Amino acid sequence: MTSFRWGILGTGAIATQFTEGLAAAEHHVAAAVGSRSQAGAERFAARHGIARAHDSYADLAADAGLDALYVATPHNRHLEDTLLGLEAGTPVLCEKPLALSEAQGRRMVEAARNRGVFLMEAMWTRFSPVMCALRQMLAEGTLGEPRQLFADFGFRTDFDPAGRHFDPALGGGALLDVGVYCIALARMIFGADPEALTGLATLGETGVDEQSIISARYPGGGLAMLSSAVRTETPQEAVLSCTEALVRIPNFWHPDRMFIDGQERRFEVTGNGYHYQALEVAERVRAGDLESPLLPHDESLAILATMDNLRQEWGIRYPCE
Repeated sequence: MTSFRWGILGTGAIATQFTEGLAAAEHHVAAAVGSRSQAGAERFAARHGIARAHDSYADLAADAGLDALYVATPHNRHLEDTLLGLEAGTPVLCEKPLALSEAQGRRMVEAARNRGVFLMEAMWTRFSPVMCALRQMLAEGTLGEPRQLFADFGFRTDFDPAGRHFDPALGGGALLDVGVYCIALARMIFGADPEALTGLATLGETGVDEQSIISARYPGGGLAMLSSAVRTETPQEAVLSCTEALVRIPNFWHPDRMFIDGQERRFEVTGNGYHYQALEVAERVRAGDLESPLLPHDESLAILATMDNLRQEWGIRYPCE
């Protein structure tokens, strides 16, 4: 099989993790990288053995020797950088959240559909072996009906008003950075948008949510309690109560095990786990699909709409909106 050639758009920490993760995906290669400067692109290329280094995102998007682009820029650039790839006819895997808002995400999805180009949100957790097994058990009914979900994702970081976690211009705040994992997990488990949604948030001095707690009710009566934070550490686990089993998933956003009624099940996770989404992209692109059934466009838009509703309740609006 010929190699699936990736263009890495961005040179930050998440771009590094994805590029290193490709080593665990057979026949996948980072073929080119784009940065805002030639020096930055060349440093990243030299560090990861990438053949071509472009001094702009536009030049990378125009590289004809690519099978897909991975957009790894900050939240506020996802729309612009994804459109570069789609307009060039190159499939795009865009880092989560897909966009700052549902309106921005819809522009991206419409561009992908109108041009007949593949697009997927890079929610890497969705494609991990643990989550694949959980989806199968839920579909088969072996756990019974999901009734309650508790999921949290918080970490402790130093306050930097110009950093991406705190700057509103960069889409800062816990919700878009890590709360999105919890919301996406609940959406996957309950298979629908919440029919009732509310939450409480603590806004820091830059006006973004530094921590929050979210309550949601789903059709059929399922309930979720979700929390996120960027100034405090939390357990980072998911606990799912079903009618036939209790499931606990430590480190649910990059899991390698789960406990079912206290019995541990371990899963083999190769590499750093980022390559599973890359494998999904390659499979769909080669099949001629425009989206993945495991994370379709409409689901990514629904997750963005849920976060829009919460931000409206909390009074958070980003400058570029």
